[in-house]
This record gives sequence, structure tokens and C-alpha cells, in this order.
Amino acid sequence: MRHLLNEKDSRIAAAMLASPRASWRTVGRVLGLSERTVVRRAAPLFGDGTLRATAVRNPVHFPELIPLALRIRCRPNRISAIAATLARRPDTIWVDVLGGGDEICTVLFLDGPDARNNLLLRDLPATPAVQSWTSHVLLRVFPAAFDWSGGLLTQTELTSLRPDLSAAPTHPVLQPLDHQLITALIEDGRASYTDLARRANTTALTARRRVEALVGGQVLRLATEVDLARLGIRTEALLWITVAPGGLEETGQQLSRHPQVRFASATTGSANLLVAVAATDLDALYHFLSETIGALEHITTLEVTPILTGVKRTGLVRPGSL
Repeated sequence: MRHLLNEKDSRIAAAMLASPRASWRTVGRVLGLSERTVVRRAAPLFGDGTLRATAVRNPVHFPELIPLALRIRCRPNRISAIAATLARRPDTIWVDVLGGGDEICTVLFLDGPDARNNLLLRDLPATPAVQSWTSHVLLRVFPAAFDWSGGLLTQTELTSLRPDLSAAPTHPVLQPLDHQLITALIEDGRASYTDLARRANTTALTARRRVEALVGGQVLRLATEVDLARLGIRTEALLWITVAPGGLEETGQQLSRHPQVRFASATTGSANLLVAVAATDLDALYHFLSETIGALEHITTLEVTPILTGVKRTGLVRPGSL
């Protein structure tokens, strides 16, 4: 049974979603709580895995990576086993069971053409329970969707938590120590600069400067993982949208800024825009589809696949899902 967090804990969790490395003092100031209260409530949430801090690489800055979304149809009696196998792979970023319980959607960051071909031409065909699959390369991930915070904070609170991103990002040249810092942040997105410096064999000041450059340059996205049901989000769905090519950028940007959109990416395939939506209930999803999607002029077709369960998100396996 996934119990809801109370109001204070939910707002602290939302602050962590909005700003994964925010200090307890900053969170308390923004939410109108004492620093001691924030520590007392947040530490157990991180301690028991309710909240987990991590980081995700931006494939644009890692040319060797191939970001691929797969829709895999399986025999229903084997879908849990296949989802668990996919979740254990270090290159899967998310794994969701969809629709009627016979389909999985997974996003992978594959390490080059050989890894892609081995998966598509060897591993999947050799799995008897896999009936069919389609692959979609993620062409452009729209970063605005990463600002999602569950609608639990006011715009003023969000602005106070987030850095000013109005200026165009300056993309830093990756240094050898950056890869060590990235690995450490993927393991623990809230690791102190002292700990990061030790991992990268550098100083805390240099570690802080490089992390700020990586995040500010959108090389790396800091993230906080939480089971959305704990925040009262009961309905999640993936939207496979076909958009007229001339309107793809505009539509992707518009949707990525919507408060119910957690992820948006232009893709290859018959549907050229993949959007992940989180809503409080089915009625809220219906209004999103009818009012938000319905108002966009460049959309020609839409397929909605409800998410039954999330097995892995932002590279982290959900507790109890395997």
C-alpha cells in the first residue's frame, strides 16, 4: 500500500523535484518552514528511499550515446519478468508497463551502434516471450518538461528554488574529471562537494565549479525520483503524437512547458512526438487531452497509452518493483 505523504512532506518533495540540490535552509526559507523542520522531515524520506537524488546525462553532449525508446509487446504472463530484466540493464533510463498489461515502453541510452544492433537484432529476437517491438530514436528532448514539480508549489516558490535559466546555456567542453563527477552524481545527486571532490581527485571548489557548469550548460540534468502516487498523482500516460513537421518544434516546446507534462521528445517513427503526462486522476487527463492537446493546430493524430506501473525511472529501479 502506497500511503500519501502529508502536506508538508509533499511540498518538501516537490521542492526536491524542482531543485534536487537545494540546501535545507533554502527549502525552509521558500516553504516557510524552519531548517530543522525540513531536515527532520526530509532526511527520513531520503533514508527510506521515498526520495532518491540522481542525475541523467543529456545525450546531445555525449555523441556516442544512442537514445532509443522501445515499445515492446510481450506475452502478458511474462511481462513482469521482461520488465524486470530491462530494468536491471544499466543502460535503461525508464521502464513502464503500459495499456492492457501486454506492452512495455523503455528508454535506453545505448553505447553506440554495436550496443543498439545487439539489442534489436540479437537480444529481442532471442526472447520467446517478446512478440513484436518498434524503436524510436529520441531526436530532441525538450528540457522545459524537466521543471515538473507536481503542481504542489506556487510560481513564486518555484522561481525562488530554481536558478535563472533565461540566458542561453553555454555548453562547456567536457574534461576528464567531469566524467567522474557525473558518475558520482548519478549515484547520489545530493552528494556534497567534498565527497564529489574526493571521487574526482580534485578540490571541493573545482568540483562545485564544474558541476555548476555541467548543469547550467544542460550537459547534465539533476533529478529527484519519487513514486508519484505518494504525491496524489494517480494517472500517468504516454502520448504518441503525430505533428506536421513544420510545427514540431513549436508543439514540443508548448507541451513541454505544461505543468502536467513530465517529459517531451521529438522522435523518429510514425508518431514524431513522445509526451509523458502526470495527472491527479482520469478526469484531469481527459481535460488535458481535450483542452490542451485539442487546442494545438499542428497535431494530426494521437495515441494515448496509460501507464499501469513504473518499474524504473531516471535510471533508478522502483523499490519493490522487481
